Amino acid sequence: MGIEGEETAVEQQRRPRILCLHGFRTSGEILKKQVLKWPDSVLRRVDLVFPDGPFPAEGKSDVEGIFDPPYFEWFQFNKEFTEYTNFDECLSYIEDVMIKQGPFDGLLGFSQGAILSAALPGLQAKGVALTKVPKIKFLIIIGGAKFKSPSVADNAYASPIQCPSLHFLGETDFLKPYGLELLESCADPIIVHHPKGHTIPRLDEKGLETAERFLDRIRDVLAEDEEH
Repeated sequence: MGIEGEETAVEQQRRPRILCLHGFRTSGEILKKQVLKWPDSVLRRVDLVFPDGPFPAEGKSDVEGIFDPPYFEWFQFNKEFTEYTNFDECLSYIEDVMIKQGPFDGLLGFSQGAILSAALPGLQAKGVALTKVPKIKFLIIIGGAKFKSPSVADNAYASPIQCPSLHFLGETDFLKPYGLELLESCADPIIVHHPKGHTIPRLDEKGLETAERFLDRIRDVLAEDEEH
């Protein structure tokens, strides 16, 4: 079998299905536009789904004038990010999306969506969220951080996040120190550094290579799981 045949075999393998959680007061459509600027070599390796958060934005969006409304949020929080409103409703909503549009293999999150994504495997392992859907097998975290409230954190990070995770850390991102802190709770993190701030970066050569390698590894893990 020639090279072409081998490539076809790779393309035929099931692509990981990923639930993509957008940033605070943005939308699934906005995240889609941001992620779809990544190269085809990454995008054709995955199957992406971009839902809107459950709640219409309760205030001004940072992307107003850049991206069109409507804007949504996953939950609300106080200034110190230690108290959350509608958090249980948010978890139920995500589970509902996963039941209706899944099954999903992994999560991709940006900003508020990244904080949420990184907490979900631990909450799932503790049996406090996503109890009716398959186990989350990997994470892609862009501009993430940890929850500060003990009521969430004690469950989310009780033990290291076991699934493989790919983290994008921006040099000038205000969340970078918190993104580094999140790495300490991950058993198997892979890191892509980029020079930008709190944004979804374009991928340079090194970042692209890292992302492709990570996704190939995930695909192999899923293929092994399906054989057993």
